[in-house]
Amino acid sequence: MQAEALRQFVVEKIEDLKGRDITILDVRSKSNLTDVMVVCSGNSKRHVISIAENLYTEAKRAGNKPLGMEGNDTGEWVLVDLGDIVVHVMQDETRDFYQLEKLWNDAGEQTQ
Repeated sequence: MQAEALRQFVVEKIEDLKGRDITILDVRSKSNLTDVMVVCSGNSKRHVISIAENLYTEAKRAGNKPLGMEGNDTGEWVLVDLGDIVVHVMQDETRDFYQLEKLWNDAGEQTQ
């Protein structure tokens, strides 16, 4: 999948399960591990896990095999690694605590 198509795919899959506050961070100039980070919020542990697992499953189904998923055992912060895009699905409290957007503040933030 092309980068822009993958980004749109990720946003659509998050929105399909009512993920909130989607933020897209272009981190190409800051990281050699990924090009884009997507951060979003879920309402509960189960919601966070559902968003991440749906994204993982749908990416595989679309032929874009995920490199991994971590945190789905606790559901406070689940990371889905799609290679060029890393997705962080978080509960509000966890997102407020770690403030990833602030950490990457001058990395070219775009809010969806």
